[in-house]
Amino acid sequence: MTHVSDIITAGRALDAAEKVLIMVHGRGGSAEDILALAQHLRVDGYALLAPQATNHTWYPLSFMAPVTDNEPWLRSAIDVLSQTVQHAVDAGVKHRDIYFFGFSQGACLILEFLARHATRYGGAAAIIGGVIGAQIDRRPYNGDFQGMPIFLGTSNPDFHVPLERVQATADILNEMHAEVTLQVYDGFGHSIHPDQINRINRLLFA
Repeated sequence: MTHVSDIITAGRALDAAEKVLIMVHGRGGSAEDILALAQHLRVDGYALLAPQATNHTWYPLSFMAPVTDNEPWLRSAIDVLSQTVQHAVDAGVKHRDIYFFGFSQGACLILEFLARHATRYGGAAAIIGGVIGAQIDRRPYNGDFQGMPIFLGTSNPDFHVPLERVQATADILNEMHAEVTLQVYDGFGHSIHPDQINRINRLLFA
């Protein structure tokens, strides 16, 4: 079962930071990999927290598999994010000063976590991801983002994440009062486009 074997940290020390960026790696990636992207983000002065998934994966199957087929790993992975958020809150950081960045499986995980625990965080960026499940079950998605900015960037087509799921995710988040920016990159492939980083910096870290 997935758990936090460790949280890798970078940037400012948590007890000295006013803002926190939680960065979530994708399948086969690592906390160190995702933290390396922070050098391209305007997060000077932020504490950076990156949980590491056991065996480099948050849940075993596709995010489009039935939720029950990805349990108990998915529930455990969502709990990892809850613990990481609580770690920041316990250090005195307000929810409005906590931000999220995820890629691929990490993007799916932060979107599922946020949809299930909606409140006014600072903002989120999810690159190639959507809410999780073979069919979207809206019942766990409650709360109010209160205008929180969320950037969704994706490729079209993407072998792992259908554009339709990203668009459906954007609709759900908007209905929960997030301010969603969806940017689609045709034919770019399963990776992070430099334009996405520029847009994230303007939207979240200006």
